[in-house]
Amino acid sequence: MNRVRRSVLIAATLITALPVLGLPADAADPLVGTWKLNLARSTFRPGPGPKGQLRIYRRSEDAEQLVSRGVGADGKPTLVQYTARYDGKDHHMTGSSGGDLIELQRIDLQTTKSIQKRSGKPAITALRTVSLDGRTLTVVTQGTTSSGDAIDATMVFDRN
Repeated sequence: MNRVRRSVLIAATLITALPVLGLPADAADPLVGTWKLNLARSTFRPGPGPKGQLRIYRRSEDAEQLVSRGVGADGKPTLVQYTARYDGKDHHMTGSSGGDLIELQRIDLQTTKSIQKRSGKPAITALRTVSLDGRTLTVVTQGTTSSGDAIDATMVFDRN
């Protein structure tokens, strides 16, 4: 009888703990929210970088949604959008100079990696890290544009 109770107790503990072991609920995901590009703290090689950018990250079920609006270096408006899962698979995106597909990977709760693809091949890789206090998002981006120009940027965003 003791063995049965212990087994039931262990099973109940595991069932209760499993949701905690995965990604926390939307409110606990530090990336979710609105982020404004801090131009003074950001670097763009080659320059110039965008004149401004506002990113909104949301979670819907098990997917991340991004809407990024800004003003490019040329003064024209930009709009990048996608809905993708952290499953290592390609998902459609629109408006990016990196390509039309994105693959997301979660490194840990604070850090994610995205790979933008053009013609199915990796073009731009970005490592996104939210500070432990949740106030700063740093995006380190490397790769090439559709015209073959190299990109090496560190974009710093403040929570809006």
